[in-house]
Amino acid sequence: MKRLLILFVSLTMLLAWNTQARMNYDDDKISLLLSHSEHMLYVKKGDFILKSYKVALGSGGGGGKIQEGDSRTPLGQYLITEVRDSERFHLFMGLNYPNIKDAKRALTSKLITRRDYRAVLDAHIFGRNPPQNLILGGAIGIHGIGTETKKKINIHQNIDWTEGCIALRNDEVDELSSYVSVGTEINIIE
Repeated sequence: MKRLLILFVSLTMLLAWNTQARMNYDDDKISLLLSHSEHMLYVKKGDFILKSYKVALGSGGGGGKIQEGDSRTPLGQYLITEVRDSERFHLFMGLNYPNIKDAKRALTSKLITRRDYRAVLDAHIFGRNPPQNLILGGAIGIHGIGTETKKKINIHQNIDWTEGCIALRNDEVDELSSYVSVGTEINIIE
């Protein structure tokens, strides 16, 4: 009986330590939060905001991306799938858009086929980038503004000008890249 009690106490302590370790890991995890209505991108470590950036979004307005060409920024949870230099935008951080919810909504609305839905689902299950050639659109990410001129900076600060992406000034997107990596989560809310 004494051995059983010692084993039980040991297992309980191990589970408590493991749970605490996971909680501490989540507290150290970097994530992004984009508030569409505020035009603000927040870098978070656990529940703490480390940095914030004013951003320009898709010129199509709010409500979330529905299909290619609507110039809307998507709403939902995504992951950064790549971080690379960009001749056009200085730096580009690709997102895994469309996500499963985007595809399910499109399937229900008959915008995509069951086969297209399955392709998006498979990509997410197996950790690949989802198809970028569906009617839902693709190539959504966080990027800079390219060669900075007074005119471009003025437009960036006053107008939503992208085709659905999230844009920051070049020095800001460089700084942001020091916080994030492939796999960093971004939650985009209205």
